[in-house]
Amino acid sequence: MIIGVISDTHIPATAKRIPETIIDAFRKVDMVIHAGDMIGLEAIEELKAVCPKVIAVAGNMDNQEVRLQYPLKELFKVGNFKVGLMHGFGAPANLISVLEDAFKLDKPDLIIFGHSHKPFNERVNGVLFFNPGSATDTITAEYNSYGLIEITDQINARIVRIQNG
Repeated sequence: MIIGVISDTHIPATAKRIPETIIDAFRKVDMVIHAGDMIGLEAIEELKAVCPKVIAVAGNMDNQEVRLQYPLKELFKVGNFKVGLMHGFGAPANLISVLEDAFKLDKPDLIIFGHSHKPFNERVNGVLFFNPGSATDTITAEYNSYGLIEITDQINARIVRIQNG
């Protein structure tokens, strides 16, 4: 299974829509995950138009409409792996600790998150932590990016850097 991962789209505040290069890439995936801070539902509608299976969580910047439709935390299985999904909150420097604490009883193999706008793809204490970075931020992000995760008998995740604008 191939999963497209996106976060911190901040639509329509930061951008009018998801960059076309991401939309094109997500036409070829089996599932899309949005790790929060959509702001409104426009980003989800764009994603559902190219991939029917979309899982998302609300982030700290999301409006009430998003918060009513999407939880702050999700836990689900993909193949033999348990996946945790949460946007994150608080100081970006403490994100891994915040997420470890939020999922300590769930024991996931993979935790997907956002919030910091900085790509992250590392194992910490045996768990793969994956942040695709921000798809649209042109102020605090060093570059825009999204993620692709392939799940077979193992998890292979990579950050895909895109051009700003």
